[in-house]
Amino acid sequence: MLILLAAYLEQFSSIFSVFQYLTLRGILSVLTALTISLVFGPWVIGKLNYHQVGQSIREDGPQTHLVKEGTPTMGGALILLSICISALLWSDLSNRYVQAVIAITLMF
Repeated sequence: MLILLAAYLEQFSSIFSVFQYLTLRGILSVLTALTISLVFGPWVIGKLNYHQVGQSIREDGPQTHLVKEGTPTMGGALILLSICISALLWSDLSNRYVQAVIAITLMF
């Protein structure tokens, strides 16, 4: 999505042509996903604790695992969501491979 904005702004200033480089967009995508995870992570963990979405530990397992009981287990949803948002922002959405990867990630 932002690549389209950069392509439009390129007609006004040539500095925006740097966004055509895949490596720059890859680095910015990773930094965007990291920022989303760090900003919204504590809020998501608080909501999961509030709704008591936690890990249940079996009694026949190791005794050292009993301290993990109640740990939120949906942290992977935050990672997948931040990856999808970052991919939607920084990738070329007209590429069918990008569309396939985003669709498969959302189905995961």
